[in-house]
Amino acid sequence: MLLSTTPTIEGQPIQKYLGVVSGETIIGANVIKDFKASLTDFFGGRSGSYERTVAEAKNTSLNEMTDRAASLGANAIVGIDFDFETIGASNSMLMVSCTGTAVII
Repeated sequence: MLLSTTPTIEGQPIQKYLGVVSGETIIGANVIKDFKASLTDFFGGRSGSYERTVAEAKNTSLNEMTDRAASLGANAIVGIDFDFETIGASNSMLMVSCTGTAVII
């Protein structure tokens, strides 16, 4: 499946638009990640554990969206957009959603 954040794919004319597809993931950061991140915040640097969590959530939502597009018969998704939000009582959960247009090229 071809994936693109642009509305078209160069050299690949869109034959049919199948509709908007999306994928969503909500993932929690646990106490150990929070503790490690607080040390990183204090001493400086990057938080590898949070970066891995964000990457996992992004990939899971992208895979979910791709599965939904495939079930419609799509072979590409164009106009992909990601949204990242913290949710929950103490903003301890990360929500990643992605949307795009399922197409046949």
